[in-house]
Amino acid sequence: MISVLRKKPVKVVLSAFLALSICLPTQMLKSSAAEARVDNPFVGATAYVNPDYANLIDTSIAKVEDSELAAQMETIKSYPTAVWLDRIAAIHGGEQNGGRRSLEGHLDNVLAQKQGDTPITAMFVVYNLPGRDCHALASNGEIPLTQAGFERYKTEYIDVLAEIFAKPKYQDIRIVTIVEPDGLPNLVTNLNTPQCAAANTSGLYVSSVQYALNKLGAIPNVYNYLDIGHSGWLGWDDNRSGAVQLYTNVVRGTAKGFASVAGFVTNTANTTPLEEPNLPNPNLTLNGQPIRSSDFYEWNPYFDEADFTAALYNDFTRAGWPSSTGFLIDTSRNGWGGPERPTMATGSDINTHVNTGRVDRRAHRGLWCNSLGAGIGMAPKTAPVEYGAHLDAFVWVKPPGESDGSSSAIPNDEGKGFDRMCDPTYMTPDGVLSGATPNAPVSGHWFHDQFVTLVKNAYPVIPATDNGGGPGPQVPAVPAGLKAAAGDSKATLSWTAVSGASSYTVKRASTSGGPYATVASDVTAASFTDTGLTNGTTYYYVVSAVNSAGASANSAQVSVTPSGGTTQPQVPAAPAGLKAAPGDSKVDLSWGAVTGANSYTVKRALASGGPFAVIASDVTAAAFSDTGLTNGTTYYYTVSAVNAAGESVNAAVVSAKPEGETSPPPTGDLVLQYRAADTNAQDNQFKPHFNIKNNGTAAVDMSELTIRYWYTADTSSSVSFNCDYARPGCSSITGKHVKLDSGSEHADAYLELSFSSAAGSIAAGSESGEIQTRNHASNWGNLDEANDYSFDASKTSFMNWDRVTLYQNGQLVWGIEP
Repeated sequence: MISVLRKKPVKVVLSAFLALSICLPTQMLKSSAAEARVDNPFVGATAYVNPDYANLIDTSIAKVEDSELAAQMETIKSYPTAVWLDRIAAIHGGEQNGGRRSLEGHLDNVLAQKQGDTPITAMFVVYNLPGRDCHALASNGEIPLTQAGFERYKTEYIDVLAEIFAKPKYQDIRIVTIVEPDGLPNLVTNLNTPQCAAANTSGLYVSSVQYALNKLGAIPNVYNYLDIGHSGWLGWDDNRSGAVQLYTNVVRGTAKGFASVAGFVTNTANTTPLEEPNLPNPNLTLNGQPIRSSDFYEWNPYFDEADFTAALYNDFTRAGWPSSTGFLIDTSRNGWGGPERPTMATGSDINTHVNTGRVDRRAHRGLWCNSLGAGIGMAPKTAPVEYGAHLDAFVWVKPPGESDGSSSAIPNDEGKGFDRMCDPTYMTPDGVLSGATPNAPVSGHWFHDQFVTLVKNAYPVIPATDNGGGPGPQVPAVPAGLKAAAGDSKATLSWTAVSGASSYTVKRASTSGGPYATVASDVTAASFTDTGLTNGTTYYYVVSAVNSAGASANSAQVSVTPSGGTTQPQVPAAPAGLKAAPGDSKVDLSWGAVTGANSYTVKRALASGGPFAVIASDVTAAAFSDTGLTNGTTYYYTVSAVNAAGESVNAAVVSAKPEGETSPPPTGDLVLQYRAADTNAQDNQFKPHFNIKNNGTAAVDMSELTIRYWYTADTSSSVSFNCDYARPGCSSITGKHVKLDSGSEHADAYLELSFSSAAGSIAAGSESGEIQTRNHASNWGNLDEANDYSFDASKTSFMNWDRVTLYQNGQLVWGIEP
């Protein structure tokens, strides 16, 4: 599923990523001044091809007998990959770093590859945190989690990198840094691991990342991208919002603030797919259950990196980040091609539907080490706007073929341990085998067997290098958007045209899933009508795209049943005449009814170009009222029409700004912020999270403070309070639910939080940090939050909210009671 965003106007000039030759002229024009800093460093630039990586591929080429496979490996040698600076020795190169080039050696080689005045990017992974990767032994590092280790990180690692990057001779290289993979994400989810808890309480992870950003961000031609995990890790609403808060606080604490980073990178060294083409809608319901509740997705609403990065971009910009913030996706190993790649999802229960349709073939999304069956993904690409304008590039951070970790303990001088997740015989706590490829070397070392598998399972297929030494045309992408409309003894097919395709092949089957027989080849249009069919018989179709490099895999399957004199429902037209009328904390929408539509889907955004989030589906009237809005904020809306044939394109966007009697501004120094960690208003729990800000000039003891969150009880059972996380410590917080003797329509109870002296104080100009609560009826029955006074599903990141109240020594100091 792809949510296309509009980040900013971009004149897209695709990089000549794949046209580089290692043997380029060494004479270059000297610039009189450094190149001006740009928004997206990849636009208009070539990219550095690492000769060390090409040499490793040559060792595999020498071992394979399949000439086609060898030719594909030859092509991969021409693709740009990142250089990993995963220990101090990697900066200096030579024998102590496996014979690889030093950092300066790489940068000198970048200059040798630079083509005249054309910009060039070079990507380096900054990866040597004190106590590195506190949750995975295979990627542990050489520097301990101590103050002395922090000093060594600064003086022997970051300072040395900064000194080299800042040399004047390198000023015309766009240096892209991938900053500390897995570092900060571990502070979001893995604090139950003692090493991660220590990294958090010591502050050394945060201090190290801030130091790196300060030093590297001061160099004009360095573009820092912070690693931010992947959708299978941080996709849940709690994890994602926690990550947004953590990263926002960390980056605001740097010398240049948001300007110290160019953006974020997801999926580093992971295999999460770019998209799940057969599972485009996580909220698809089968037998009353959404498919995101399947065993594989575990209620995670993000199945792939395209949608995950779109959500993150939306979250970060709402949290105050600039709209120019960009995202990279590591596509080096997330292709999941080969003969086992499914083309459709089948089954009437959620687990069968998901397991037959997902291209991610891992037994669990938490499996990460040398995954069996994975393949190389999309080639590096600049500004892939078809997946969203928030994306700066697809990149290969993890060079395919370099190990994630050893299958068994291997002594080494790199500080890298043995993690059982890399042992193919290990049964994980989730009850599945690790799925790791056997006989793996230490992480970062060349793993021939895995490289062979990655090439064979690449998706799209890797083109073979032609006799001229460069890659030939690439096999075209799979046709998307295949639709079938029934007629009298015929079926009319249409699909989205594929860039680089010279023709299409249409295939048909009489049973779902095939076998398919070709009914038309050399079709040049993105449509075809199949005639002479039998009315009342169901036919199944797929389409593949073709060019001189070969044929793509089959598209997702569609089915159609011709019938005499009638046609199947057509996808409805887009709603026309959409209007938005603002009110007090609400916007009333109306539009013209669409012929043939069964329902409508209403979507909302905070920017005119989106991204748009669905706020209501299955709306049967041609009108909708969006309530609980913030007066003075402009909201943007669109609507689509839906029937059995599918969903229309979106209506023209309209906007409205609710106005009304606004709450008086706070008169004191204390501000209570709120976010909804669970935005489902109809499930069996509610999860308000809080943050207290002290804008005054004196510290405030938290033991003086009390928080109230107002709601309707909706149950005769008692309501239970849980503290999931709090910076002051959950043990210092007491939560209780109080039923009012005489409530109102929107509040007949409240949750009250109080603090012991162990919670400490909030310093002047500081904040309490996030307080995460989870509440449910003792019988776990469903609760209806839609009319709760304090609940607001639109507040998914912290905002000042006057419908939660704060008291100091019993006196109301923030908010409005119901």
